[in-house]
Amino acid sequence: MKNQAAIKEAMQQIKDYGFKYTKKRETIISYLAKANRYVAAKEVHDFLSQKYTGISYDTIYRNLHDFATIGILEDTELEGEMKFRFNCSMQGANHHHHHFICSVCGKTKEITTCPMEYFQDQLPGCSIEDHRFEIYGHCEDCQNVA
Repeated sequence: MKNQAAIKEAMQQIKDYGFKYTKKRETIISYLAKANRYVAAKEVHDFLSQKYTGISYDTIYRNLHDFATIGILEDTELEGEMKFRFNCSMQGANHHHHHFICSVCGKTKEITTCPMEYFQDQLPGCSIEDHRFEIYGHCEDCQNVA
């Protein structure tokens, strides 16, 4: 299973960065790997609360933020709220790409075209260190509902 290998790799990366292995952390990673979309911390909290009574929202949010900092998760802001997804590179997407993100459900679609050449031409003498390109809108499913 592709997801299982990615989850195992993510858990190893968590250990490599000095975080302890916990079943709760593995559950967070597994949930996001299977969701394959941007998810709010509240949704992750609601899911984990079913398995781990009394787990705090702050603990979930802190872990999500830490995992994004070390590159296991990607984060974005949708409707004024931070949302998180399992990093594409953890699931074997080793090619450069960007995302269309549904602002309703958080579903993502890969965009393989990159506009950075255009921007680099407009920034002579500047050195771009990194970039992220996201397009927001409604996916097919959410557009049909609206």
